[in-house]
Amino acid sequence: MPEPSLATRHAERRYDIEIQRNLKRNFVAHLAHGMLGQTGFRLLNAPTFLPAYVLMLSGGSDFIVGLALSLQALGMMLTPFVGANLIEHRKRVLPMGFLVGGMMRFTVLMIALSGIFLARENVLYAVLFWLTLLGVFQGMQGVIFNFLMSKVIPVKRRGRLTGFRNFLAGITSAGVAWVGGHYLIGDNPDILGYSQTFLLAFVLTSIGLLMLIFVTEPEPPTVRTKISLLARMGEVPELLRNDPAFTRYFLARSLATMGRMAMPFYILYAGQHIGLTGQTLGMVTFAFTMAGTFSNLAWGAMADRRGFRGTFLLSILLWSISTLVLMLSSGVVVTLLVFVGIGAAVQGFQNSSQNLTLEFGDRENLPIRIAIANTASELAGTLGPLLGGILAAALGYEAVFIAAICFLIVGGTVVRIYVPEPRAIIS
Repeated sequence: MPEPSLATRHAERRYDIEIQRNLKRNFVAHLAHGMLGQTGFRLLNAPTFLPAYVLMLSGGSDFIVGLALSLQALGMMLTPFVGANLIEHRKRVLPMGFLVGGMMRFTVLMIALSGIFLARENVLYAVLFWLTLLGVFQGMQGVIFNFLMSKVIPVKRRGRLTGFRNFLAGITSAGVAWVGGHYLIGDNPDILGYSQTFLLAFVLTSIGLLMLIFVTEPEPPTVRTKISLLARMGEVPELLRNDPAFTRYFLARSLATMGRMAMPFYILYAGQHIGLTGQTLGMVTFAFTMAGTFSNLAWGAMADRRGFRGTFLLSILLWSISTLVLMLSSGVVVTLLVFVGIGAAVQGFQNSSQNLTLEFGDRENLPIRIAIANTASELAGTLGPLLGGILAAALGYEAVFIAAICFLIVGGTVVRIYVPEPRAIIS
């Protein structure tokens, strides 16, 4: 590549200075946004409330539980390239973030209102529909908000931000989950109790979105020229050939993401031994979220010192061990400990996999790299729960867990052997 001109170097230097000047403000705004936004979405996405709700609505169908999670992941798979195409030619992406984030929260509201106002026989169909649309907007938001964070938070501060943000979100999520399970759902779970819990999730995540009003977004010196979505997708093969480390990474991440097939079935398997009352759901969700809460501080500090590749591998190891323990043991105490391990592992995996994507290649192609990684990951997320539902219905929950462990180990092994630390490549 030719050396950048003096004017370009000066422009990049001014851009970096602006990032540093507004770092404290943007750090706090992202912290508040993540804390409240994640509190709301964790209530919806935790492997407790929604699987139990869909199981109740479907009359006990494991397949429908897997289908519901697959439809959400399908929506997330279809739209990352759309999100990238919406922003990569813009010097400011925050307005688009507000639009897409607002639509995403609208679908959460509709999931809640469907249970309150629709006849019982129609609620399941409505929930499946709105979950799919939620995934559609999640797919776009994942690209937009990750790219926004990469613009305003330097790479060596991102572990600290995501760790502390998720720590605060975990504390509030655990408290809200306890309230939702104990007071809104109770001993005799019904549609109204679940709907009120999801309505609370909508309120919290909407307040979180408003916190981004305080972000000062810098305008980069250069952006890509706007082209059509199809033309941009046609450039993907060349981009992958030119960045083999990223290519191997996103493929390995997709394999490991297949481990998500087990997520909705952890609580259903445990429920065979400890029951699925509101108190049980609240207690297990509390353990799951608090584990993710406190582990985030360790994941973030470790990532800033040693890189996200190391935390990615450790999270996979912890996730596999926790799943194995759930298969081999039973009882309330063991179940809580297992969900502590899974909660910590899932948070480490999510934070590491998202942040690793931001560390490959150049800034101009970053939105499309995020889109590639997220699309492949959500393809796995679409197939995983569906495959999990089929395995659970045909062979039992143990078969789901064994398959999930195999995918996690294979994905982790590929990263361990074939994907170098991105920061070492840059340096």
